[in-house]
Amino acid sequence: MKLDEIFENENEKPLDNIVSDGGYTAIFRTICCIGDSLSSGEFEADGGNGNSTYHDMFEFSWGQFIARMCGSRVYNFSRGGMTASEYCDSFAASKDFWNPEYASQAYIIALGVNDILGQRQEIGGINDIDFNDWRNNKKNFAGYYAEIIQRMKEIQPRAKFFLMTMANEGANDGRIKDKEEHSRLLYDFADKFDNTYVIDLLKYAPVYDEKFKEKFFMRGHMNPMGYLLTAKMTASYIDYIIRHNMDDFNEIGFIGTDLHS
Repeated sequence: MKLDEIFENENEKPLDNIVSDGGYTAIFRTICCIGDSLSSGEFEADGGNGNSTYHDMFEFSWGQFIARMCGSRVYNFSRGGMTASEYCDSFAASKDFWNPEYASQAYIIALGVNDILGQRQEIGGINDIDFNDWRNNKKNFAGYYAEIIQRMKEIQPRAKFFLMTMANEGANDGRIKDKEEHSRLLYDFADKFDNTYVIDLLKYAPVYDEKFKEKFFMRGHMNPMGYLLTAKMTASYIDYIIRHNMDDFNEIGFIGTDLHS
């Protein structure tokens, strides 16, 4: 084993090394996934007359695939159609998701598709955030997204946060500019908030073009293979982040305690 190839390879890209066992993501014994249908293992079925029906089947979510890879406890704080605004204004409270009982060592946030691409909400920016009090954040996507981070930090101050960008759908992706703006916002958050990193699927994931969708989608949502692939990419990306920032993760075992090394 050549450790410099594992931990000090400056030429390695985030998804060059796809892990099957979760890799170093397994150091997190509790993980919370906050997202929409793509975080919920949602399958889209034929509802007849050209319509679809939608079914969140959490055991097929990428979060639960990661749970089985790593042997970790993974919470699905998600639902089909979810937006950051709905999450903050009603959903999280109705499901008791602000409860410290669910405090986790890592949070993976995958929101923006319904907010920005679906509802065309104002994205906003880093200047819309009151970093001292989330109650003063502007009521746009940036403000609500930051509120989630801020409130989870109140619950678990030393937790690690991984913010997921939207994937590139190739030459026919008519919303690529919005996705790029969304990505820039997440990088701004990672610069501003401590213990926060970006899972940049827009830059490093395979292009979700027609050829990709033939294999990994069922109608407008992913099929089981697609969610498993997403789990492998997510775990591999976090594994990469950990290996390239080892000092940041020394005290994962102390999260939720008053202990320090």
